[in-house]
Amino acid sequence: MKIAIIGGSGSLGRGLAMRWARSSHSVIVGSRDSAKAAEVAAQMNTDAGVTSITGASNQDAASQADIVALTVPYANHSESLKQIASALDGKILIDVTVPLKPPKVRTVSLPEDGPVAKTSQTILGDNVRVVSAFQNVAAAHLADLDHAIDCDVLVCGNDVDARETVIGLANEIGIKAWHAGVIDNSVVAEALTSVLIFINGKYKIPGAGIQISGIPADLGDPQ
Repeated sequence: MKIAIIGGSGSLGRGLAMRWARSSHSVIVGSRDSAKAAEVAAQMNTDAGVTSITGASNQDAASQADIVALTVPYANHSESLKQIASALDGKILIDVTVPLKPPKVRTVSLPEDGPVAKTSQTILGDNVRVVSAFQNVAAAHLADLDHAIDCDVLVCGNDVDARETVIGLANEIGIKAWHAGVIDNSVVAEALTSVLIFINGKYKIPGAGIQISGIPADLGDPQ
């Protein structure tokens, strides 16, 4: 597939881009500045040992892609969504945004309207299948291609098939992912990030994550 990463210059977007490129997907890094996007993409190709990452403006990246991942900081979420909205009709949008409000990133601060991913779904409408995922994976771990990701991912969205597609993309890069219900349930993953940041600081953990326990033996691997 062609996957656009809007916000691909950050550690989280960079990690997803390189890992998906290594899994044989074509990746387009989006930026407000297409020249900067091309420069970032070239460096990613070198770092990941691939040639399948290209750069483009945010809107062009979203237009060219089959699936779009939005990995921008919360402060840039609204503006970035407006830039790509017209290119998302009929596509899956993976919203990775966490509503962190510096400097108090260790304290949960949810928007009045509810989870960010739900707001994206409301703004974009039913023709765009918004899926919330990857909020609780340490960005530094994703960007370190030699690091095995040992935490699970909660995947929320109103469209079951879209969730399944995103779970498949997670599995391809070595991340165990779980169906976690409708888009409203994204509130849990979005809020949990602040808790994990607090745990990181308190216990000096370089990237705490979560794992689902109590799995019956007959269930097997959710992949």
